[in-house]
Amino acid sequence: MSKKKTNEDLHEEIKNKEEDLTPHKSEEGADESEALESSPERDLEKELADALIEAAVLRDKMLRAAAENENFKKRIERERSASLKYAGEQIFREVLPAVDNLERAMAHQGEASEDSAEKNLRALIEGIQLTLKSLVSALEKFEVKPIESVGEKFDPKHHEALTMEASDVVPATHVVNEFEKGYYYKDRLLRAAKVIVSSGKQDVESGE
Repeated sequence: MSKKKTNEDLHEEIKNKEEDLTPHKSEEGADESEALESSPERDLEKELADALIEAAVLRDKMLRAAAENENFKKRIERERSASLKYAGEQIFREVLPAVDNLERAMAHQGEASEDSAEKNLRALIEGIQLTLKSLVSALEKFEVKPIESVGEKFDPKHHEALTMEASDVVPATHVVNEFEKGYYYKDRLLRAAKVIVSSGKQDVESGE
């Protein structure tokens, strides 16, 4: 009889202990559950922050690359425009010596025409005149224009002084004569004029 009571008492004590332990285990489980649930949230927030930073860096790189590409295209377009604008420059450089020679031949027109023994040269001179006129017309068509120098003030931007000589007519530092004409191609100097510059009136004492 006492043994039975003892077993019942033992069962009762075990039951009571299980009941005491049950709430404690439930609280620990809740804490662990909360910890497990909060940990993924913190990871997601960190990943989101990292992603935003990376996106900002990539956006900055993209904007820089776009700006560099735009600058490159503009530079290429400027170089292309300049190349097309002055594409015929070298051709005109080759034409100018022919113009110079024809002009020199024309400078002796009076001498040849006045010589009775050289009347046949008149036809040649007329041909030179026509050739020169044609060349000058072609140059003007392509916007190659001569620089007017004689009587103008010497300007090193488009004049090249060969020598200086006294002049009673042309003021000092002004162009007395030109050996070769200068030319502009559109708004660019194609060739400077080779000129003789006035040194002013001749000194009477030095002239004697």
